Amino acid sequence: MTFRLTTLIATFLIAVAPVTQAGAADAPAAPAAKKPLTTSQQRMADCNKDATGKKGPERRDFMRQCMHGDSAPAMPAATPQNRMKECNKQAGEKALKGPDRKAFMSECLKAK
Repeated sequence: MTFRLTTLIATFLIAVAPVTQAGAADAPAAPAAKKPLTTSQQRMADCNKDATGKKGPERRDFMRQCMHGDSAPAMPAATPQNRMKECNKQAGEKALKGPDRKAFMSECLKAK
């Protein structure tokens, strides 16, 4: 029994050894040198860094402006969601509550 087990293990090791050596020969010796980034790739990397924290349409608009090299910062789109956000911010700053807040919000949302 021990002889058969030893023979089986030895046979397995002999069969696996060439596969292991062939796999080692296929591996690259060293990583290839990094290519320098093109102008557009560098601009994309810089714009991505600057767009950190922006999401959705705000990020899209910022990236479009940045990639085209426009110097003016992108203005947020005047969507109802953005208007509501801005009006809520202003109402919070003024510490409005109840009917006063309701009237302010109504006028603010209509004005924009």
